[in-house]
Amino acid sequence: MSDTAAQGEERVVADSAEQREERTGTTSVEQGEERTGTTSVEQGEERTGTTSADQGEEQVGTTSADQGEEQAEADEAEQRRERRTAAYRGARRILARPGHRATLRERLAVLDEAAHLYDLDEPVDIYGNRIVEALEERVAGLLGMEAAAFFPTGTMAQQVALRCWAGRTGNATVALHGLSHPEVHERNALSTVSGLRPVRVTSEPRLPTADEVRDFEEPFGALMLELPLRDAGFVLPSWEELSEVVEAARERDAVVHFDGARLWECTPHFGRPLEKIAGLADSVYVSFYKSLGGYSGAALAGPKTLVDEAKTWRHRYGGMVIHQFPAVLSALAGLERELPRLPEYVSHARVVAAALREGFAAAGVPWARVHPEEPHTHEFQVWLPYDAEVLADASVEQAEETKTFLFSDHWDARGPGLAVTEVSVRAEGLEWTADDVKAAVRDFVERLPH
Repeated sequence: MSDTAAQGEERVVADSAEQREERTGTTSVEQGEERTGTTSVEQGEERTGTTSADQGEEQVGTTSADQGEEQAEADEAEQRRERRTAAYRGARRILARPGHRATLRERLAVLDEAAHLYDLDEPVDIYGNRIVEALEERVAGLLGMEAAAFFPTGTMAQQVALRCWAGRTGNATVALHGLSHPEVHERNALSTVSGLRPVRVTSEPRLPTADEVRDFEEPFGALMLELPLRDAGFVLPSWEELSEVVEAARERDAVVHFDGARLWECTPHFGRPLEKIAGLADSVYVSFYKSLGGYSGAALAGPKTLVDEAKTWRHRYGGMVIHQFPAVLSALAGLERELPRLPEYVSHARVVAAALREGFAAAGVPWARVHPEEPHTHEFQVWLPYDAEVLADASVEQAEETKTFLFSDHWDARGPGLAVTEVSVRAEGLEWTADDVKAAVRDFVERLPH
């Protein structure tokens, strides 16, 4: 290439570079600073920085305060629980000591008590055989049913039962009470998990009547009756009323299922044996820990074809636990030890309830209720015209100072200045005379504001 050509190329390259710097480089930087740099920062401060900080202070500050209050409330509640637990364990006189409030050591002792009830040298159960089958046969015999199936929970047992009945009747609608366990305590499990459709026959604090069942405005495949109805005060109908309700359901071609978690203690009220009571229903569920003091578990009893299908669904629902012998042994112990004593508990509960009524009247409490006035089972409610926390504090204070825990269960607020608690009478309560109860009431009332 000639020198002239080379110089020409250098000038072209240089000129291009200068033009690019003028057109692009400097101008882009300067314009970028003007258009983007400063404006972005300023706008960012205006749009984002200050606003975010302000919002952050507002959002974080308020939330921290709320969280602080919530934590303080949680800490106070925990302190109350710990104090109540200590008072309960230190009490020398109490009406009932249910198993769920015992220590691990105390609960393990149940297995020693059950050692003579079954051959402990037999191999452990595997997925529902051996000792589990022995318990199932025992329960079926007690309830006068063809067969029974052990379930880890009553919630599962009842869902399975009602699901099986829906398949047989072709109607997934379940008529029940508005205060029944599935409606109040199971997070809509019947509909959410099992595809059933619960409808409320009534929500009155009593069992449904025959007329309510007979005149209900839509068809249903199953009627579920909770015996006793716990959230209404452990109430039961008369034998004649129960028989009429069952007949009314049958007139509508519906099956009848008993939620008999506490069916064991119903015999004194109905004046009939267990198999006679259970025989009114097509299927029955019973619990092993509520009244019998077992660790856990339930049984569904009914026709063998239903129970066989229920065992299939038990597997599908995750209820095929590989070893269940601790719960089963404790259930056998409960049937041996507690079942025969329940009528005695029921009888003494009536003594305690009458003494409570007389005690509050003598102490001048302006409004107090024992419900039912004569308990239907060994459990009932007490209503008092005070805030729940006031009553709870008085209960714990009495237990701490006198070692007598009259109201060991918690108090639930049912309105301004009104609260309710549940009273259960078990083996420990048999030691209380009517005068003991009245003296405890007098001491308890003295601790309330006047």
